[in-house]
Amino acid sequence: MSDLNVLIVDDELLARSRMRTLLGDCRQPKCEVIDEAADAMQALQALKKNPCDVALLDIHMPGTDGLQLARELQALQPELGIIFVTAHAQHALEAFDLEVVDYLTKPVRLERLEKALSKALQKKELAARLNIGLEPGLMQETLIIQDRGRTERVPLPEVLYFKAELKYVTVRTAHKSYILDGSLNDLESRYGEHYLRIHRNTLVAKRAMRALERYVAPADEQDEDSPDVEGWAVRLRGVDDALLVSRRQLSAVRAAIASTS
Repeated sequence: MSDLNVLIVDDELLARSRMRTLLGDCRQPKCEVIDEAADAMQALQALKKNPCDVALLDIHMPGTDGLQLARELQALQPELGIIFVTAHAQHALEAFDLEVVDYLTKPVRLERLEKALSKALQKKELAARLNIGLEPGLMQETLIIQDRGRTERVPLPEVLYFKAELKYVTVRTAHKSYILDGSLNDLESRYGEHYLRIHRNTLVAKRAMRALERYVAPADEQDEDSPDVEGWAVRLRGVDDALLVSRRQLSAVRAAIASTS
Protein backbone atom coordinates (compact mmCIF):
# COMPACT_ATOMS: atom_id res chain seq x y z
CA MET A 1 0.00 0.00 0.00
CA SER A 2 1.36 3.42 -0.96
CA ASP A 3 1.93 6.23 1.55
CA LEU A 4 1.18 8.95 -1.02
CA ASN A 5 -0.99 9.17 -4.12
CA VAL A 6 0.68 11.45 -6.67
CA LEU A 7 -0.41 13.55 -9.64
CA ILE A 8 2.33 14.48 -12.17
CA VAL A 9 1.82 17.69 -14.17
CA ASP A 10 4.32 18.51 -16.94
CA ASP A 11 3.79 19.39 -20.59
CA GLU A 12 6.72 17.16 -21.66
CA LEU A 13 5.97 13.45 -21.98
CA LEU A 14 9.61 12.51 -21.39
CA ALA A 15 9.72 14.56 -18.17
CA ARG A 16 6.59 12.81 -16.89
CA SER A 17 8.10 9.42 -17.77
CA ARG A 18 11.32 10.22 -15.89
CA MET A 19 9.34 11.35 -12.84
CA ARG A 20 7.33 8.11 -12.88
CA THR A 21 10.60 6.17 -12.86
CA LEU A 22 11.98 8.22 -9.96
CA LEU A 23 8.80 7.78 -7.95
CA GLY A 24 8.97 4.05 -8.55
CA ASP A 25 12.50 4.05 -7.11
CA CYS A 26 11.44 5.87 -3.91
CA ARG A 27 11.89 3.63 -0.89
CA GLN A 28 10.42 5.96 1.72
CA PRO A 29 7.73 7.14 1.41
CA LYS A 30 6.12 4.74 -1.04
CA CYS A 31 4.26 6.49 -3.85
CA GLU A 32 1.65 5.60 -6.44
CA VAL A 33 1.07 7.76 -9.52
CA ILE A 34 -2.69 7.99 -9.89
CA ASP A 35 -2.74 10.28 -12.93
CA GLU A 36 -0.73 12.51 -15.27
CA ALA A 37 -1.55 15.83 -16.89
CA ALA A 38 0.08 17.89 -19.66
CA ASP A 39 -1.59 21.21 -18.78
CA ALA A 40 -3.69 23.00 -16.19
CA MET A 41 -7.05 21.91 -17.57
CA GLN A 42 -6.07 18.24 -17.51
CA ALA A 43 -4.66 18.63 -13.99
CA LEU A 44 -7.88 20.13 -12.62
CA GLN A 45 -9.95 17.41 -14.28
CA ALA A 46 -7.63 14.73 -12.88
CA LEU A 47 -7.88 16.08 -9.32
CA LYS A 48 -11.68 16.29 -9.50
CA LYS A 49 -11.77 12.66 -10.66
CA ASN A 50 -9.11 11.30 -8.29
CA PRO A 51 -8.22 13.41 -5.20
CA CYS A 52 -4.57 12.82 -4.32
CA ASP A 53 -2.03 13.65 -1.64
CA VAL A 54 0.68 15.33 -3.72
CA ALA A 55 0.88 17.19 -7.03
CA LEU A 56 4.28 17.49 -8.74
CA LEU A 57 4.00 20.63 -10.88
CA ASP A 58 6.13 22.05 -13.66
CA ILE A 59 6.00 25.85 -13.84
CA HIS A 60 6.58 26.79 -17.49
CA MET A 61 3.68 25.20 -19.39
CA PRO A 62 1.50 26.39 -22.30
CA GLY A 63 -1.53 28.37 -21.14
CA THR A 64 -1.94 28.58 -17.36
CA ASP A 65 1.47 28.31 -15.68
CA GLY A 66 2.26 26.14 -12.67
CA LEU A 67 2.05 28.99 -10.16
CA GLN A 68 -1.52 29.88 -11.09
CA LEU A 69 -2.40 26.20 -11.36
CA ALA A 70 -1.16 25.68 -7.79
CA ARG A 71 -3.64 28.31 -6.56
CA GLU A 72 -6.50 26.63 -8.42
CA LEU A 73 -5.58 23.18 -7.14
CA GLN A 74 -5.36 24.48 -3.56
CA ALA A 75 -8.81 26.04 -3.92
CA LEU A 76 -10.14 22.69 -5.13
CA GLN A 77 -8.35 20.62 -2.46
CA PRO A 78 -6.85 22.79 0.34
CA GLU A 79 -4.94 19.92 2.00
CA LEU A 80 -3.12 19.00 -1.23
CA GLY A 81 0.68 18.95 -0.93
CA ILE A 82 2.30 20.75 -3.87
CA ILE A 83 5.91 20.24 -4.96
CA PHE A 84 7.22 22.29 -7.86
CA VAL A 85 9.58 20.49 -10.23
CA THR A 86 11.10 22.94 -12.69
CA ALA A 87 14.23 23.86 -14.61
CA HIS A 88 13.84 27.49 -13.50
CA ALA A 89 15.07 28.47 -10.03
CA GLN A 90 13.92 32.11 -10.18
CA HIS A 91 10.34 31.40 -9.14
CA ALA A 92 11.19 29.89 -5.76
CA LEU A 93 10.22 32.91 -3.61
CA GLU A 94 6.84 33.30 -5.29
CA ALA A 95 6.30 29.55 -5.03
CA PHE A 96 6.92 29.43 -1.28
CA ASP A 97 4.46 32.30 -0.81
CA LEU A 98 1.88 29.73 -1.91
CA GLU A 99 2.82 27.51 1.06
CA VAL A 100 4.02 24.71 -1.18
CA VAL A 101 5.78 21.71 0.33
CA ASP A 102 9.01 22.06 -1.66
CA TYR A 103 10.66 23.42 -4.81
CA LEU A 104 12.89 21.09 -6.83
CA THR A 105 15.03 22.01 -9.81
CA LYS A 106 15.65 19.65 -12.72
CA PRO A 107 17.40 17.29 -13.03
CA VAL A 108 15.91 15.92 -9.81
CA ARG A 109 17.99 13.56 -7.66
CA LEU A 110 16.23 10.63 -6.00
CA GLU A 111 17.45 11.62 -2.51
CA ARG A 112 16.12 15.15 -2.93
CA LEU A 113 12.77 13.88 -4.17
CA GLU A 114 12.44 11.50 -1.22
CA LYS A 115 13.12 14.37 1.17
CA ALA A 116 10.39 16.51 -0.43
CA LEU A 117 7.92 13.64 -0.40
CA SER A 118 8.67 12.99 3.28
CA LYS A 119 7.62 16.59 3.98
CA ALA A 120 4.42 15.98 2.03
CA LEU A 121 3.74 12.85 4.08
CA GLN A 122 4.22 14.82 7.31
CA LYS A 123 1.71 17.40 6.03
CA LYS A 124 -0.78 14.64 5.23
CA GLU A 125 -0.38 12.97 8.63
CA LEU A 126 -0.67 16.26 10.52
CA ALA A 127 -3.87 17.14 8.64
CA ALA A 128 -5.29 13.72 9.47
CA ARG A 129 -4.57 14.17 13.20
CA LEU A 130 -6.01 17.67 13.31
CA ASN A 131 -9.15 16.74 11.40
CA ILE A 132 -10.12 13.85 13.66
CA GLY A 133 -13.54 14.46 15.15
CA LEU A 134 -14.43 17.47 13.02
CA GLU A 135 -17.96 17.38 11.71
CA PRO A 136 -18.39 17.85 7.94
CA GLY A 137 -19.73 21.39 8.37
CA LEU A 138 -16.60 22.64 10.09
CA MET A 139 -14.39 20.85 7.55
CA GLN A 140 -15.86 23.14 4.88
CA GLU A 141 -15.49 26.40 6.86
CA THR A 142 -12.99 28.92 5.52
CA LEU A 143 -11.67 32.30 6.65
CA ILE A 144 -11.44 35.08 4.07
CA ILE A 145 -8.15 36.93 4.64
CA GLN A 146 -6.63 39.89 2.81
CA ASP A 147 -2.91 39.19 2.49
CA ARG A 148 -0.62 41.71 0.75
CA GLY A 149 -3.33 42.83 -1.63
CA ARG A 150 -4.50 39.29 -2.35
CA THR A 151 -7.64 37.64 -1.01
CA GLU A 152 -6.96 34.18 0.44
CA ARG A 153 -9.30 31.46 1.67
CA VAL A 154 -7.79 29.68 4.69
CA PRO A 155 -9.55 26.42 5.63
CA LEU A 156 -10.57 26.56 9.29
CA PRO A 157 -9.25 23.03 10.07
CA GLU A 158 -5.74 24.31 9.23
CA VAL A 159 -5.91 27.07 11.87
CA LEU A 160 -4.04 26.06 15.03
CA TYR A 161 -4.66 29.23 17.00
CA PHE A 162 -5.89 32.84 16.94
CA LYS A 163 -4.02 35.50 18.91
CA ALA A 164 -5.19 39.06 19.44
CA GLU A 165 -2.47 41.64 18.73
CA LEU A 166 -3.52 45.27 19.30
CA LYS A 167 -6.17 45.97 16.61
CA TYR A 168 -5.87 42.73 14.64
CA VAL A 169 -5.81 38.95 15.09
CA THR A 170 -2.94 36.67 14.08
CA VAL A 171 -4.19 33.48 12.43
CA ARG A 172 -1.59 30.69 12.70
CA THR A 173 -1.47 27.53 10.60
CA ALA A 174 1.31 24.96 10.59
CA HIS A 175 2.99 26.71 7.68
CA LYS A 176 2.11 30.39 7.78
CA SER A 177 0.76 33.31 9.82
CA TYR A 178 -1.96 35.64 8.54
CA ILE A 179 -3.41 38.91 9.80
CA LEU A 180 -7.19 39.05 10.19
CA ASP A 181 -9.31 42.12 10.81
CA GLY A 182 -11.72 40.92 13.41
CA SER A 183 -12.51 40.25 17.04
CA LEU A 184 -11.34 37.34 19.17
CA ASN A 185 -14.71 37.43 20.93
CA ASP A 186 -16.49 37.01 17.60
CA LEU A 187 -14.27 34.09 16.62
CA GLU A 188 -14.90 32.46 20.01
CA SER A 189 -18.65 32.83 19.63
CA ARG A 190 -18.54 31.23 16.17
CA TYR A 191 -16.02 28.45 16.79
CA GLY A 192 -15.93 28.09 20.58
CA GLU A 193 -16.90 24.42 20.40
CA HIS A 194 -13.57 23.63 18.75
CA TYR A 195 -11.30 26.45 20.00
CA LEU A 196 -10.51 27.05 23.67
CA ARG A 197 -9.68 30.44 25.21
CA ILE A 198 -6.42 29.67 27.05
CA HIS A 199 -5.56 33.31 27.78
CA ARG A 200 -7.44 36.56 27.37
CA ASN A 201 -5.72 37.09 23.99
CA THR A 202 -5.48 33.51 22.63
CA LEU A 203 -7.85 30.90 21.19
CA VAL A 204 -6.34 27.47 20.50
CA ALA A 205 -7.67 24.50 18.51
CA LYS A 206 -8.50 21.82 21.09
CA ARG A 207 -7.54 19.05 18.67
CA ALA A 208 -4.05 20.56 18.23
CA MET A 209 -3.06 20.62 21.91
CA ARG A 210 -0.38 18.08 22.78
CA ALA A 211 1.24 19.12 26.08
CA LEU A 212 1.11 21.52 29.03
CA GLU A 213 4.47 22.47 30.49
CA ARG A 214 6.13 24.81 32.95
CA TYR A 215 7.18 28.00 31.27
CA VAL A 216 9.28 31.03 32.18
CA ALA A 217 7.41 33.93 30.65
CA PRO A 218 9.36 36.79 29.05
CA ALA A 219 8.70 40.11 30.78
CA ASP A 220 6.56 41.39 27.88
CA GLU A 221 4.16 38.44 28.31
CA GLN A 222 3.50 39.03 32.01
CA ASP A 223 0.27 40.81 32.85
CA GLU A 224 -2.59 40.82 35.34
CA ASP A 225 -3.87 37.53 33.89
CA SER A 226 -0.59 35.72 34.56
CA PRO A 227 1.66 37.96 36.66
CA ASP A 228 4.14 35.31 37.78
CA VAL A 229 7.54 35.01 36.15
CA GLU A 230 7.04 31.26 36.03
CA GLY A 231 3.79 29.94 34.60
CA TRP A 232 2.34 27.41 32.18
CA ALA A 233 2.29 27.14 28.40
CA VAL A 234 0.59 24.81 25.96
CA ARG A 235 2.45 23.14 23.09
CA LEU A 236 0.67 22.35 19.82
CA ARG A 237 1.02 19.80 17.07
CA GLY A 238 2.50 21.33 13.92
CA VAL A 239 4.29 24.39 15.37
CA ASP A 240 7.03 25.09 17.94
CA ASP A 241 5.21 28.00 19.58
CA ALA A 242 4.70 27.96 23.35
CA LEU A 243 1.40 29.70 24.15
CA LEU A 244 0.96 31.19 27.59
CA VAL A 245 -1.95 29.81 29.66
CA SER A 246 -3.66 31.93 32.29
CA ARG A 247 -4.03 30.38 35.75
CA ARG A 248 -7.82 30.44 35.57
CA GLN A 249 -7.75 28.34 32.35
CA LEU A 250 -5.31 25.64 33.52
CA SER A 251 -7.99 23.10 34.40
CA ALA A 252 -9.80 23.61 31.08
CA VAL A 253 -6.53 23.14 29.14
CA ARG A 254 -5.68 19.96 31.08
CA ALA A 255 -9.13 18.59 30.32
CA ALA A 256 -8.81 19.42 26.60
CA ILE A 257 -5.40 17.71 26.35
CA ALA A 258 -6.71 14.62 28.19
CA SER A 259 -9.67 14.37 25.79
CA THR A 260 -7.43 14.43 22.69
CA SER A 261 -4.63 12.17 23.94
